[in-house]
This record gives sequence, C-alpha cells and structure tokens, in this order.
Amino acid sequence: MRDTERGLTARGRERHARRRLSADERRADLLEAALAVFASTSYAGATTAEIARSAGVSEPILYRHFTSKKALYVACLDLSWQRLHETWSYAREGAPGPEAWLAVTADATFALVDRGTVIPPTLWMQAFSEAGDDPEIRAAVRRVVADVHRVIRETLHDLQEAGVVRPERDADAEAWITVAGLFFRTFVARVGGIGSETRSRVQAERLAWLTGVDPRTPP
Repeated sequence: MRDTERGLTARGRERHARRRLSADERRADLLEAALAVFASTSYAGATTAEIARSAGVSEPILYRHFTSKKALYVACLDLSWQRLHETWSYAREGAPGPEAWLAVTADATFALVDRGTVIPPTLWMQAFSEAGDDPEIRAAVRRVVADVHRVIRETLHDLQEAGVVRPERDADAEAWITVAGLFFRTFVARVGGIGSETRSRVQAERLAWLTGVDPRTPP
C-alpha cells in the first residue's frame, strides 16, 4: 500500500484509485459528510468516527483537516449559510424585478429543503442544547444567526426603498420574523405532516403583510 493511501477506508481507497483528491477536495468531502451526519442526528450525537467513515477516510485523516468535531461543526455552519445566501442571490438575480424578490427567495429556500440540502436552521436546532453550555458553539451560532438576520434586514430595507415593502414595517423586527420562518421550514422538513398547500398559505400571508398586496388576489 502506498503511503498516500494509508488511513483510508476501503471506500476511500476506491475513490483514491479513481482520482487523487487535493487537500481542498478532501476537506470539501469531509464537510459534505459532516453536514449529512450532523443533520441526521445532533451535534452531541454525531461522532468524528461516523463522519470519517461516511467520507471514506480514517479519523486521523479527518483530524489532518479539522482539529476537532467542534471545528468541523463551525465549518459546516458557515458552509450551510454560504449556500443559502448564494441561493438567495441567484434567485434575486433571476427575478424580473424587486417586486418578485420575496416570492422567489422563499420558493428557492423551500426547494433547497425539499432536495435535502442542509440549511443553517437545521444545524442551529441540532446545537441548541450544547449552545447553553459551550461558549464557542454559542458564539458560532450567534454569529451566523446575526449574519442571516443582517442580510434579510438589508434586503427588506432595499425593498422598502424600491416601494415593494411597506415603509411602516420595521425591517429589523421583520427580519427576525423571517429568521423564525426558516425554522418553520426546517420543522416541516424534519417532522412532516404539513403539505405544500399549508406552506403556500403561510408564504402568501407573509407576503401580504410585508407588501400590502395579497398575491392570491388577481390584479
């Protein structure tokens, strides 16, 4: 066995045989595996052994890229937020105008959840119990939640200036309500029992409140 294959599981050696992964690619693989494991269990319940096995490597290989489970979790937090933020940006760029931004970003978020993509609230929920006891986890969750809120608040301000969102709405408070809505999406995805018709009604009521225009009413 070559030195470059030491520490790999059978699955990892099979992948290595097909194509040697760069350090960045290996790190990306580990993050994908960690996202799936954290989302399926919890921060406390996930183990580095399980994450390494899912990625097809041994734990020593994992620790070459991440010093601890905590470091891996924080990196997953950042990656999930980066993906959600990019999804919102792409959705807005493809919208016909600012008046469609709210609807297309909501639809894009639901599409991510339906495809099984891990969005930040999934990881927030998994770490709530640990957040009370671990100052590093608490700080990491607070940082990402604050950034999500900031982006939503700035978008709502932009939409108020564009005349889409009513000027009397408090953008800061409405942004927090939207953050809570992300938890609702995660709840629906994990618990089930709430169909697309209910989700559509919730979205319509939210849009009507923000814009003063009921999207269900023909112009």
